[in-house]
Amino acid sequence: MSKLPDFEGLAMFAKVAEERSFAAAARATGVSVATVSRAVTRLEDGLGGRLFNRTSRRLALTEFGQRLAERASRLYAEAEEAEDFARETSSKPRGLVKLAAPLSFGARWVAPVLPAFFRLYPDVAIDLHLTDARTDLIGDGFDAALRIAVMDDSSLVARLIVPVRRFLVASPNYIARHGRPLHPRDLGAHQCLSYANRATRDVWRFTHRRSGEERVITPTGPLRGTSVEALLPTVLEGLAITELPEFVATQYFREKQLEPLLPDWRMPEGGLYFVTPTARARPAKVSALADFLTARLEDAPWSAEIVMGWKPPVRRTKEPKISRQRG
Repeated sequence: MSKLPDFEGLAMFAKVAEERSFAAAARATGVSVATVSRAVTRLEDGLGGRLFNRTSRRLALTEFGQRLAERASRLYAEAEEAEDFARETSSKPRGLVKLAAPLSFGARWVAPVLPAFFRLYPDVAIDLHLTDARTDLIGDGFDAALRIAVMDDSSLVARLIVPVRRFLVASPNYIARHGRPLHPRDLGAHQCLSYANRATRDVWRFTHRRSGEERVITPTGPLRGTSVEALLPTVLEGLAITELPEFVATQYFREKQLEPLLPDWRMPEGGLYFVTPTARARPAKVSALADFLTARLEDAPWSAEIVMGWKPPVRRTKEPKISRQRG
Protein backbone atom coordinates (compact mmCIF):
# COMPACT_ATOMS: atom_id res chain seq x y z
CA MET A 1 0.00 0.00 0.00
CA SER A 2 1.36 3.41 -0.94
CA LYS A 3 2.16 5.87 1.80
CA LEU A 4 -0.07 8.84 2.51
CA PRO A 5 0.54 12.07 0.58
CA ASP A 6 2.66 14.66 2.35
CA PHE A 7 -0.27 16.92 3.26
CA GLU A 8 1.79 19.08 5.58
CA GLY A 9 4.45 19.61 2.91
CA LEU A 10 1.82 20.48 0.29
CA ALA A 11 0.14 22.94 2.68
CA MET A 12 3.44 24.63 3.56
CA PHE A 13 4.39 24.81 -0.11
CA ALA A 14 1.01 26.36 -0.99
CA LYS A 15 1.43 29.00 1.71
CA VAL A 16 4.99 29.86 0.65
CA ALA A 17 3.86 30.13 -2.99
CA GLU A 18 1.03 32.44 -1.93
CA GLU A 19 3.17 34.64 0.34
CA ARG A 20 6.30 34.49 -1.87
CA SER A 21 8.30 34.19 1.34
CA PHE A 22 9.24 31.46 3.79
CA ALA A 23 9.16 33.97 6.65
CA ALA A 24 5.72 35.29 5.72
CA ALA A 25 4.40 31.73 5.36
CA ALA A 26 5.79 30.89 8.80
CA ARG A 27 4.01 33.90 10.35
CA ALA A 28 0.75 33.03 8.61
CA THR A 29 0.78 29.43 9.79
CA GLY A 30 2.16 30.15 13.27
CA VAL A 31 5.27 27.97 12.98
CA SER A 32 8.98 28.65 12.65
CA VAL A 33 10.76 29.40 9.39
CA ALA A 34 12.81 26.26 9.91
CA THR A 35 9.64 24.16 10.11
CA VAL A 36 8.36 25.60 6.83
CA SER A 37 11.73 25.09 5.15
CA ARG A 38 12.01 21.47 6.31
CA ALA A 39 8.49 20.69 5.11
CA VAL A 40 9.11 22.13 1.65
CA THR A 41 12.50 20.40 1.35
CA ARG A 42 10.91 17.09 2.38
CA LEU A 43 8.20 17.57 -0.25
CA GLU A 44 10.79 18.31 -2.95
CA ASP A 45 12.74 15.20 -2.00
CA GLY A 46 9.57 13.11 -2.09
CA LEU A 47 8.45 14.47 -5.45
CA GLY A 48 11.89 14.41 -6.97
CA GLY A 49 11.97 17.99 -8.23
CA ARG A 50 12.73 21.54 -7.10
CA LEU A 51 9.74 23.76 -6.37
CA PHE A 52 11.57 27.05 -5.80
CA ASN A 53 14.68 28.77 -7.06
CA ARG A 54 16.15 30.39 -3.98
CA THR A 55 18.72 33.13 -3.59
CA SER A 56 19.46 35.32 -0.59
CA ARG A 57 17.24 38.06 -2.06
CA ARG A 58 14.75 36.30 -4.27
CA LEU A 59 12.36 33.37 -4.20
CA ALA A 60 10.71 32.21 -7.42
CA LEU A 61 8.66 29.17 -8.39
CA THR A 62 10.23 26.76 -10.82
CA GLU A 63 8.19 25.57 -13.78
CA PHE A 64 7.48 22.36 -11.84
CA GLY A 65 6.48 24.46 -8.82
CA GLN A 66 4.15 26.62 -10.89
CA ARG A 67 2.32 23.55 -12.20
CA LEU A 68 1.89 22.19 -8.65
CA ALA A 69 1.08 25.46 -6.86
CA GLU A 70 -2.54 25.74 -8.07
CA ARG A 71 -3.37 22.19 -7.01
CA ALA A 72 -1.63 22.61 -3.65
CA SER A 73 -3.49 25.88 -3.02
CA ARG A 74 -6.79 24.20 -3.83
CA LEU A 75 -5.97 21.37 -1.44
CA TYR A 76 -5.06 23.90 1.27
CA ALA A 77 -8.34 25.78 0.80
CA GLU A 78 -10.39 22.56 0.93
CA ALA A 79 -8.63 21.53 4.14
CA GLU A 80 -9.48 24.91 5.70
CA GLU A 81 -13.12 24.47 4.64
CA ALA A 82 -13.18 20.99 6.15
CA GLU A 83 -11.83 22.30 9.47
CA ASP A 84 -14.33 25.17 9.49
CA PHE A 85 -17.17 22.71 8.84
CA ALA A 86 -15.96 20.43 11.63
CA ARG A 87 -15.71 23.31 14.10
CA GLU A 88 -19.19 24.53 13.23
CA THR A 89 -20.62 21.03 13.49
CA SER A 90 -18.98 20.37 16.88
CA SER A 91 -20.00 23.75 18.32
CA LYS A 92 -23.58 23.88 17.00
CA PRO A 93 -26.05 21.06 17.74
CA ARG A 94 -26.74 19.29 14.48
CA GLY A 95 -26.72 15.79 13.05
CA LEU A 96 -27.91 12.37 14.24
CA VAL A 97 -27.74 11.15 17.86
CA LYS A 98 -28.03 7.41 18.35
CA LEU A 99 -29.63 7.01 21.80
CA ALA A 100 -30.53 3.85 23.75
CA ALA A 101 -33.08 3.85 26.59
CA PRO A 102 -34.98 1.27 28.67
CA LEU A 103 -38.14 0.13 26.92
CA SER A 104 -40.79 1.17 29.46
CA PHE A 105 -39.04 4.33 30.59
CA GLY A 106 -38.29 5.44 27.05
CA ALA A 107 -41.87 4.98 25.90
CA ARG A 108 -43.41 6.61 29.00
CA TRP A 109 -41.02 9.47 29.72
CA VAL A 110 -38.48 10.05 26.92
CA ALA A 111 -40.54 9.90 23.72
CA PRO A 112 -43.20 12.37 25.00
CA VAL A 113 -40.62 15.14 25.63
CA LEU A 114 -38.79 14.79 22.31
CA PRO A 115 -41.11 17.14 20.36
CA ALA A 116 -39.99 19.96 22.65
CA PHE A 117 -36.36 19.01 21.99
CA PHE A 118 -36.87 19.07 18.22
CA ARG A 119 -38.44 22.51 18.44
CA LEU A 120 -35.34 23.76 20.27
CA TYR A 121 -32.86 21.93 18.03
CA PRO A 122 -34.37 21.48 14.55
CA ASP A 123 -31.01 20.40 13.09
CA VAL A 124 -30.70 17.38 15.41
CA ALA A 125 -32.26 13.98 14.69
CA ILE A 126 -32.48 11.09 17.16
CA ASP A 127 -32.26 7.39 16.43
CA LEU A 128 -34.02 6.08 19.57
CA HIS A 129 -33.52 2.41 20.47
CA LEU A 130 -35.83 1.20 23.25
CA THR A 131 -34.69 -2.04 24.85
CA ASP A 132 -34.29 -3.50 28.31
CA ALA A 133 -31.25 -5.46 27.14
CA ARG A 134 -27.95 -3.89 28.16
CA THR A 135 -26.48 -2.09 25.16
CA ASP A 136 -22.81 -1.94 24.26
CA LEU A 137 -22.39 1.78 23.58
CA ILE A 138 -19.01 1.48 21.91
CA GLY A 139 -19.50 -1.84 20.13
CA ASP A 140 -22.97 -0.92 18.83
CA GLY A 141 -22.04 2.63 17.87
CA PHE A 142 -24.32 4.53 20.27
CA ASP A 143 -23.64 8.17 21.05
CA ALA A 144 -25.37 7.93 24.43
CA ALA A 145 -27.76 5.91 26.57
CA LEU A 146 -30.18 6.44 29.41
CA ARG A 147 -29.67 3.75 32.02
CA ILE A 148 -31.57 2.97 35.20
CA ALA A 149 -29.15 1.04 37.34
CA VAL A 150 -26.69 1.02 40.19
CA MET A 151 -23.77 2.20 38.10
CA ASP A 152 -20.29 0.79 38.58
CA ASP A 153 -17.15 2.65 37.63
CA SER A 154 -16.23 1.86 34.07
CA SER A 155 -14.71 3.35 30.96
CA LEU A 156 -18.05 5.10 30.35
CA VAL A 157 -19.00 8.53 31.64
CA ALA A 158 -22.20 8.49 33.71
CA ARG A 159 -24.14 11.65 34.61
CA LEU A 160 -26.68 11.11 37.39
CA ILE A 161 -30.02 12.73 36.56
CA VAL A 162 -32.14 11.52 39.48
CA PRO A 163 -32.32 8.58 41.92
CA VAL A 164 -34.91 5.88 41.12
CA ARG A 165 -36.44 3.63 43.79
CA ARG A 166 -37.87 0.15 43.32
CA PHE A 167 -41.03 -1.20 44.95
CA LEU A 168 -42.27 -4.71 45.66
CA VAL A 169 -45.92 -4.71 44.58
CA ALA A 170 -49.08 -6.79 44.39
CA SER A 171 -52.70 -6.13 43.49
CA PRO A 172 -55.39 -5.79 46.19
CA ASN A 173 -56.97 -9.01 44.85
CA TYR A 174 -53.74 -10.93 45.33
CA ILE A 175 -53.32 -9.62 48.87
CA ALA A 176 -56.93 -10.52 49.71
CA ARG A 177 -56.48 -14.10 48.51
CA HIS A 178 -52.91 -14.85 49.58
CA GLY A 179 -52.19 -12.42 52.39
CA ARG A 180 -49.64 -9.67 52.74
CA PRO A 181 -46.01 -10.74 53.31
CA LEU A 182 -44.55 -9.06 56.41
CA HIS A 183 -40.91 -10.13 56.01
CA PRO A 184 -38.78 -10.97 52.95
CA ARG A 185 -38.59 -14.60 54.12
CA ASP A 186 -42.38 -14.82 53.64
CA LEU A 187 -41.91 -14.42 49.89
CA GLY A 188 -40.93 -18.09 49.60
CA ALA A 189 -44.62 -18.94 49.92
CA HIS A 190 -45.68 -16.52 47.18
CA GLN A 191 -45.62 -16.44 43.38
CA CYS A 192 -42.94 -13.88 42.45
CA LEU A 193 -42.26 -12.73 38.89
CA SER A 194 -38.77 -11.65 37.89
CA TYR A 195 -36.78 -10.25 34.99
CA ALA A 196 -34.90 -12.45 32.54
CA ASN A 197 -32.19 -10.07 31.38
CA ARG A 198 -30.43 -8.92 34.54
CA ALA A 199 -26.69 -8.40 34.26
CA THR A 200 -26.26 -10.28 37.56
CA ARG A 201 -27.99 -13.25 39.20
CA ASP A 202 -31.72 -12.74 39.56
CA VAL A 203 -32.20 -12.04 43.26
CA TRP A 204 -34.12 -9.51 45.34
CA ARG A 205 -32.09 -7.71 47.97
CA PHE A 206 -33.75 -6.08 50.96
CA THR A 207 -32.41 -3.91 53.78
CA HIS A 208 -34.49 -3.07 56.85
CA ARG A 209 -34.87 0.68 57.11
CA ARG A 210 -34.22 0.85 60.87
CA SER A 211 -32.17 -2.17 61.90
CA GLY A 212 -30.09 -2.50 58.73
CA GLU A 213 -30.83 -6.24 58.54
CA GLU A 214 -30.23 -7.59 55.04
CA ARG A 215 -32.03 -10.38 53.24
CA VAL A 216 -31.50 -11.86 49.77
CA ILE A 217 -34.40 -13.69 48.17
CA THR A 218 -34.48 -15.68 44.92
CA PRO A 219 -37.90 -15.04 43.36
CA THR A 220 -39.77 -18.02 41.93
CA GLY A 221 -42.97 -17.94 39.93
CA PRO A 222 -44.68 -18.93 36.68
CA LEU A 223 -43.23 -16.13 34.53
CA ARG A 224 -39.99 -14.36 33.80
CA GLY A 225 -39.90 -11.51 31.30
CA THR A 226 -37.53 -9.09 29.65
CA SER A 227 -39.66 -6.02 30.37
CA VAL A 228 -42.17 -4.56 32.80
CA GLU A 229 -44.88 -4.90 30.17
CA ALA A 230 -44.36 -8.65 30.07
CA LEU A 231 -45.00 -9.03 33.81
CA LEU A 232 -47.69 -6.43 34.52
CA PRO A 233 -50.78 -8.27 33.16
CA THR A 234 -50.19 -11.29 35.41
CA VAL A 235 -49.58 -9.05 38.43
CA LEU A 236 -52.61 -6.84 37.73
CA GLU A 237 -54.77 -9.97 37.43
CA GLY A 238 -53.88 -10.80 41.02
CA LEU A 239 -51.80 -13.88 40.26
CA ALA A 240 -48.35 -12.83 41.50
CA ILE A 241 -45.99 -10.32 43.14
CA THR A 242 -43.23 -8.47 41.31
CA GLU A 243 -40.85 -5.54 41.69
CA LEU A 244 -41.40 -2.36 39.71
CA PRO A 245 -39.32 0.76 39.16
CA GLU A 246 -40.78 3.91 40.65
CA PHE A 247 -41.53 5.47 37.27
CA VAL A 248 -44.00 2.63 36.58
CA ALA A 249 -45.27 1.76 40.06
CA THR A 250 -46.61 5.16 41.11
CA GLN A 251 -49.15 5.23 38.28
CA TYR A 252 -50.71 2.02 39.56
CA PHE A 253 -50.52 3.15 43.20
CA ARG A 254 -52.48 6.27 42.32
CA GLU A 255 -55.12 4.21 40.53
CA LYS A 256 -55.19 1.71 43.43
CA GLN A 257 -54.49 -1.17 41.06
CA LEU A 258 -51.32 -2.11 42.95
CA GLU A 259 -50.06 -1.68 46.50
CA PRO A 260 -46.50 -1.48 47.83
CA LEU A 261 -45.37 -4.37 50.02
CA LEU A 262 -42.83 -4.59 52.86
CA PRO A 263 -42.76 -0.82 53.59
CA ASP A 264 -40.19 -1.32 56.37
CA TRP A 265 -37.73 -2.79 53.87
CA ARG A 266 -36.04 -1.05 50.98
CA MET A 267 -34.68 -2.52 47.79
CA PRO A 268 -31.41 -1.20 46.27
CA GLU A 269 -31.88 2.32 44.97
CA GLY A 270 -30.49 2.97 41.53
CA GLY A 271 -30.49 6.07 39.46
CA LEU A 272 -31.32 7.40 36.04
CA TYR A 273 -28.06 8.15 34.25
CA PHE A 274 -27.12 9.76 30.96
CA VAL A 275 -24.18 7.65 29.79
CA THR A 276 -21.68 8.39 27.02
CA PRO A 277 -18.55 6.60 25.80
CA THR A 278 -16.34 9.58 26.67
CA ALA A 279 -16.58 13.19 27.83
CA ARG A 280 -13.64 14.26 25.69
CA ALA A 281 -14.65 16.26 22.60
CA ARG A 282 -18.33 15.43 23.12
CA PRO A 283 -20.32 16.74 20.11
CA ALA A 284 -22.63 19.67 20.74
CA LYS A 285 -25.63 17.58 19.67
CA VAL A 286 -24.97 15.06 22.48
CA SER A 287 -24.35 17.77 25.08
CA ALA A 288 -27.58 19.51 24.06
CA LEU A 289 -29.56 16.28 24.46
CA ALA A 290 -27.93 15.54 27.83
CA ASP A 291 -28.77 19.00 29.16
CA PHE A 292 -32.33 18.87 27.81
CA LEU A 293 -33.15 15.44 29.26
CA THR A 294 -31.58 16.34 32.59
CA ALA A 295 -33.69 19.51 32.84
CA ARG A 296 -36.87 17.64 31.91
CA LEU A 297 -36.34 14.56 34.08
CA GLU A 298 -34.38 15.67 37.15
CA ASP A 299 -37.57 16.62 39.02
CA ALA A 300 -38.75 12.99 38.62
CA PRO A 301 -42.39 13.68 37.69
CA TRP A 302 -43.11 9.99 38.37
CA SER A 303 -41.80 10.05 41.97
CA ALA A 304 -43.88 8.86 44.91
CA GLU A 305 -43.48 12.27 46.55
CA ILE A 306 -44.99 14.06 43.54
CA VAL A 307 -47.61 11.52 42.49
CA MET A 308 -48.73 10.26 45.91
CA GLY A 309 -47.50 12.92 48.30
CA TRP A 310 -45.40 10.28 50.10
CA LYS A 311 -42.16 11.12 51.83
CA PRO A 312 -40.65 7.75 52.75
CA PRO A 313 -37.09 7.68 54.10
CA VAL A 314 -34.72 7.74 51.15
CA ARG A 315 -31.01 7.09 51.05
CA ARG A 316 -29.66 9.12 48.17
CA THR A 317 -27.45 7.34 45.69
CA LYS A 318 -24.10 9.00 45.16
CA GLU A 319 -23.05 9.63 41.60
CA PRO A 320 -20.26 7.22 40.62
CA LYS A 321 -16.79 8.51 40.08
CA ILE A 322 -16.50 9.63 36.48
CA SER A 323 -14.21 7.44 34.43
CA ARG A 324 -13.04 8.41 31.01
CA GLN A 325 -12.27 5.93 28.32
CA ARG A 326 -8.72 6.00 27.14
CA GLY A 327 -7.81 6.15 23.53
